[in-house]
Amino acid sequence: MPILTDSSVASDWVEPDEVARPVVTYGIASNRIGAIELDMHRHAKGQIMLVQRGALSCQVEGGLWIVPPRSAVWIPGGALHAIKATGALEGYSAFVAPGSDAGLPERCCTVAVTPLARELLFRAARLPLFYDEGGANSRLLAVLLDEIATAEVEDLHLPMPTDARLRNLVDLMMAAPAERGSLQGWAKRAGLSERTLGRLISRETGMSFGRWRQQLGVMLAVQWLAGGASIQQVAADLGYESVPS
Repeated sequence: MPILTDSSVASDWVEPDEVARPVVTYGIASNRIGAIELDMHRHAKGQIMLVQRGALSCQVEGGLWIVPPRSAVWIPGGALHAIKATGALEGYSAFVAPGSDAGLPERCCTVAVTPLARELLFRAARLPLFYDEGGANSRLLAVLLDEIATAEVEDLHLPMPTDARLRNLVDLMMAAPAERGSLQGWAKRAGLSERTLGRLISRETGMSFGRWRQQLGVMLAVQWLAGGASIQQVAADLGYESVPS
């Protein structure tokens, strides 16, 4: 399959679930300025996405994963998820059919990508969409799945609350990360008492409100820096007056 670009994605993209192959692999190269966003969606095939250049975030119910360059995110089949990339992006996605994903993680996670797995993804992305099964191509893809199954899981994950009131608050925080605000102020915006907000956040994420908010800033900083932003710009976007802050 040719590598998808900004100009070809609309004409060359075929939904992976519509391709009757156990593994379907795409490459994508985008030089678009600004963010690329895919709203909440799901597919029957699981997805492993390697980021070679740029950075992306993957939001699944219950968590936010940040994927810096040369790492990958695994999204199990059927999982509802949204993806956002920042800046120019080069990436490779392998979609794995149910029944072919034995040994792969049951939950969403980020994984370290070995040089072998990276080269296998590069090669797989250049296979015909409807490659012949049972030969060398199938063996290549089988080795790729083995490499992914044994990859080291990375801890680039932030638990996300599922309570509707907290989800609205999280959306506000992610839309305006420079807005510092106090626990009291955020609780008021959510229509909650400070005590209730603190209790809900702790119950759903295992962290205090302050700790969770700090970790959100760290995750966003990792994504923006990997996307090419300067340290000064990241500090400003997070509401800090200077880099040492």
